[in-house]
Amino acid sequence: MTEVGNGKQGVKTLGLKLPDEVHAQFSLVAQLDGLSLTDAMRKAVDLYVETKQNEPDFAARATAALEEIEREAAARRGAIQALVGGSSGETKPTSRRRGGEASA
Repeated sequence: MTEVGNGKQGVKTLGLKLPDEVHAQFSLVAQLDGLSLTDAMRKAVDLYVETKQNEPDFAARATAALEEIEREAAARRGAIQALVGGSSGETKPTSRRRGGEASA
């Protein structure tokens, strides 16, 4: 299980809504295993992630998601470069006219 709060990584808080019956069962199972609800949830999340990683198509889906992120980043990079005058990193001086329009 991954250590959380060890100073090397951030920590996120999740709220989990469970039906009363499921909560009661989960609490009992955690108690029988000598775990806090937080530790039991971490174990459940770790198991879920591990299970998903072992699915046959997981690597392909993750690769497709990464490729989409790269495409979106390239499009945003291009848009920003167009706004600031290309890839040289220099910004175009602009002045504001009445009505909020920029001029070069």
